[in-house]
Amino acid sequence: MEKIGVFICKSCDIEKRLNIEELEAVAREQGAQSVYSKEFLCSKEGRDFINTKIQEDGLDAVSICACSMRVNYDVFNFGKVAVDRVSLREGVVWSRFPVGQNGNGVDDSIEVASGVTFRDELMALAKDYVRMSVAKLRVYKTPEPFKPEEEISNTILVIGGGVAGLTAALECAKAGYDVIVVEKENELGGFARRMKAHCETKPPYKNLVTPIVNDLIKEVEGNERIKVYKGAVVTKTSGGPGLYRVTIKQGNKEEEVKIGAIVLAVGFKPYDASQLSHLGFGVVPNVITNVDFEKMAVEGRFVRPSDGAPVNSVLFVQCAGQRDENHLPYCSSYCCLASLKQAKYLREANPDAKAYIVYEYMRTMGIYENFYKTLQDDPGVFLTKGDIVSISEGSNGKVKVVVDNTLLGEKVELEVDLVVLAVGMVPVTAEEAVLNLEYRQGPALPELELFYGYADSNYICFPYETRRTGIYAAGAVHQPMTIDQAIEDARGAALKAIQCLKAIEVGHAVHPRTWDYAYPEWDLKMCTQCKRCTEECPFGALNEDEKAFPIPFITRCRRCGTCFGSCPQRIINFKDYSIDMVGSMIKATEMPEQGYEQYRFMAFVCENDALPALDMIAYKRMSIPVGFRIIPVRCLGAVNVSFVKDAMSKGYDGILLLGCKYGENYQCHFIKGSELANRRMENVQETLQQLALEMERVTIDTVAIDELEKIVNKMNEFAETIKTYGENPFKGW
Repeated sequence: MEKIGVFICKSCDIEKRLNIEELEAVAREQGAQSVYSKEFLCSKEGRDFINTKIQEDGLDAVSICACSMRVNYDVFNFGKVAVDRVSLREGVVWSRFPVGQNGNGVDDSIEVASGVTFRDELMALAKDYVRMSVAKLRVYKTPEPFKPEEEISNTILVIGGGVAGLTAALECAKAGYDVIVVEKENELGGFARRMKAHCETKPPYKNLVTPIVNDLIKEVEGNERIKVYKGAVVTKTSGGPGLYRVTIKQGNKEEEVKIGAIVLAVGFKPYDASQLSHLGFGVVPNVITNVDFEKMAVEGRFVRPSDGAPVNSVLFVQCAGQRDENHLPYCSSYCCLASLKQAKYLREANPDAKAYIVYEYMRTMGIYENFYKTLQDDPGVFLTKGDIVSISEGSNGKVKVVVDNTLLGEKVELEVDLVVLAVGMVPVTAEEAVLNLEYRQGPALPELELFYGYADSNYICFPYETRRTGIYAAGAVHQPMTIDQAIEDARGAALKAIQCLKAIEVGHAVHPRTWDYAYPEWDLKMCTQCKRCTEECPFGALNEDEKAFPIPFITRCRRCGTCFGSCPQRIINFKDYSIDMVGSMIKATEMPEQGYEQYRFMAFVCENDALPALDMIAYKRMSIPVGFRIIPVRCLGAVNVSFVKDAMSKGYDGILLLGCKYGENYQCHFIKGSELANRRMENVQETLQQLALEMERVTIDTVAIDELEKIVNKMNEFAETIKTYGENPFKGW
């Protein structure tokens, strides 16, 4: 950028603790053409002032030295003019205090090194931030929306014709989009079509109703925007969002269609009951599954499979092969309701019949507690917490069940006509590719061990998205759920598919950086075909050609920068996030001479968890060491080793990387960013060895957004540890 303006806010304690004139001088020294200071830049008057100066001075870019980039982002938007934010408020005056002090009555005159006051160090920090901002804007390039050469498709493909798939198709069609439904069976309806009834999907949640799927089928088949393929499968999916080419096979005929986004709603399969011989299945006659019992209800005949005798008593075993590490480690959510429903079937068919339900935990999600209460009031339904000790053959074709640890506090023995095992849900994608993606990373959706075969994404922040951009899971392939949950889930997935198409239409990232128009660009002349970018991309945005050069699919890309961070040749860059840009920011800072114990630390901080946590630290007037300079990064996966080398060569005494937690109970926003950054520490150690520096000078840590005290302690501990090694020998060179 040629003409850069710097605007410094005086409010919110900034002028109180910083010398504004000195900051203005630094900005001019760094090369800013226009430098101004004013109170409350975020006010209408402040914004109008900036706008006026942009027009009068012909500015290409502005640096707003005021509050955090995470606030007032709409206020400081000036159209095509590039904007950088310098956090003088949260990043300097609200979060840096002398030891033992906070925001009340700060004494910045305290000496912190030989002849150096805290105010001197605070000003040095603020000046460095101004220098970094101007240096950044000098190499900044305005992002341009990605516009594919071929026409974007707005047709949405729904794979699966059950409750979730039909709901998603209808919601998309109602919003004005053409929809294609692919159902592998010869009839629509999925598992719900084979039900006798299900619980109400609206208040009062006390009764049974005929399957809602019947009405959904009629609506779909009567909607002119929806084309249905029955008895069909997807044999190939290539391309990316807006540009998918999907091959559908129906019978012996194959057809290729252009697709914009995909909703995956292929449902579930019941858990294989042959694995439950310890509960009598396949061993003891008249032990069946809840799926078998539902079929009996549809046929209207409750009889024993062994001899056709009428069923007058049934014992339902909950969590059959569920919440068990040897089978399904999770709760399938619907099973307790299914057993209560089936007990009601039995009681309605035969008022003299008895139903026994043995559970460890009775789980009726949401308002379905109402349905549970109606069965509690039924004198023919007996519910007890208990452990199944044994299931064996009884007398006269009956099944003998021994239950211990019951609510009665004693062991109970029962003989019933039928035992029904409440087996759980297994997602279809655990066994079938379904999508048959032509992606370098495989034909199916990625699955993490934590998800037990369910479609994976960031389950905390982005529950509808899968790790394949433009493909959204809905219903029981997404997670175990009831019918009303599947309907709600399908509506969410439909909305996400539409949002995807809108994002591609205007040329920005689909999610989570939905404001981001920049995308990675490769200088392939220097590519060594190391494959790191293609292997490490968490979203499958890259394929490879026959020579192992990367083939980017930009509409798949979520702009996380993992490829950028992985590249040893530094040939991958974004227009607004480049190797040159970050290197220029580091080099622009001023390094004190060695021997004065003015330590300098660099922190590369993930903008998703660690950066907002640092802002919250500022709002609470907690303090972090004044020696830290912080550069926000898209993800720790977007930290290139060159950043570390540049910072250490500049003279920084230590470097701290703070990113999202990962593992069983957490997930990085970009799935593997923090994990990959940890793996890359081997490369960092090589860099430190080349510079003859201690390994401890570069540390990586993961934090959750609410771990404010941990972050403060970590930064203080890191600073004290580095001081034991002394100053960086490169300082001052």
